[in-house]
Amino acid sequence: MQQTSWNRRDFIKNTALVTGGLLSRPQLAQASIFNPPTDHVLPRWKGFNFLDFFSPDPANAREGVKEEYFKWMADWGFDFVRLPMAYPFYLKFDRTKPIELRRIRKMDKRAVEKIEEFVFLAHKYNLHVSLNLHRAPGFCVNAGFEEPYNLWQDEQAMDDFCHHWKFWAKRFRNGSRDKISFDLLNEPCLREDMNDQHSKRSAIPGALYRKMAEAASHAIRSVKPDALIIADGNNVGNQVIPEITDLDIAQSCRGYFPGIISHYKAPWAMKDTENLPEVKWPGQVGEQYLSRDMLENYYAPWIELKNQGVGVHCGECGCWNKTPHDVFLAWFGDILSIFKENGIGFALWEFKGSFGILNSGRTDVAYEDWYGLRLDRKLLKLLMEQ
Repeated sequence: MQQTSWNRRDFIKNTALVTGGLLSRPQLAQASIFNPPTDHVLPRWKGFNFLDFFSPDPANAREGVKEEYFKWMADWGFDFVRLPMAYPFYLKFDRTKPIELRRIRKMDKRAVEKIEEFVFLAHKYNLHVSLNLHRAPGFCVNAGFEEPYNLWQDEQAMDDFCHHWKFWAKRFRNGSRDKISFDLLNEPCLREDMNDQHSKRSAIPGALYRKMAEAASHAIRSVKPDALIIADGNNVGNQVIPEITDLDIAQSCRGYFPGIISHYKAPWAMKDTENLPEVKWPGQVGEQYLSRDMLENYYAPWIELKNQGVGVHCGECGCWNKTPHDVFLAWFGDILSIFKENGIGFALWEFKGSFGILNSGRTDVAYEDWYGLRLDRKLLKLLMEQ
């Protein structure tokens, strides 16, 4: 596909064409020209997601990161922090009512400084930080906040999305590619109902995904030309994005497959959390046999992408705390070994919390006391070995 510059006036027109089916994925795949830059391959980072700025409302934010967390990470041999952010967290607006369009670009200086302080503290321990818009203007894979528009349909939403990325690129314009990267949008997808947590999701049409990626990367590189940029896989992070492989953008996969293991009994992921089969790994679960072979098939397109020269990293992986611990470790060990064999790094969701190595709330773990916290030593050992 010939690379074209972003023209905001054409956004609505092109969106209508894509969603109307006039531009199809087979046509795009046939026209695409693969020509990645030579410095496209990513380091094999290993680390964690931190959720300090994950909530749209600072009043609901988690306890802030402590410096010793980064020290422990570095001591244990980890080198990567992914920072999923909700854009309303760092804005000024009346939180008693839905956000108004005129407030979308009103940055809260103190909130911005908190994010900067987080990044610089991580850098103190030689950790790479990947900034991610988990909730961007007009889109989030999760419900829980009323958006004033739709990123995939409204030109103003795309303008504001690019404005936010340009803002963050300016704040970190002097940061080395070794220390800072920009993960454009968490788990892009189309949703039938943005306010329904269980709304059906589907892949973004390839041409529309490319428009988004080009627009945001242009905004970032207009102020930071050497920026390292990452795009999450299409269809909630699951699918390689062939439409952008000729761009200087790495891609991020997920480590949640199959969901019956990773999100077992998770109410935000499953409508029925009670009538589920017993989970095993490997083994027959319901109507399917779960095994390492299915993981290898799932990750084959990502491995092929990396072998072609595109940077690949797993930005999120892990398992909620209701999956039996032995099943989780057996399944996760297979995922991590596939990553290791193919030179793909990863970031556990999360460091501390229900998916994490600390204070996960699992009831079947022999925890180790770690400076007053409850450490899952078996999980930590597995992560350190990969």
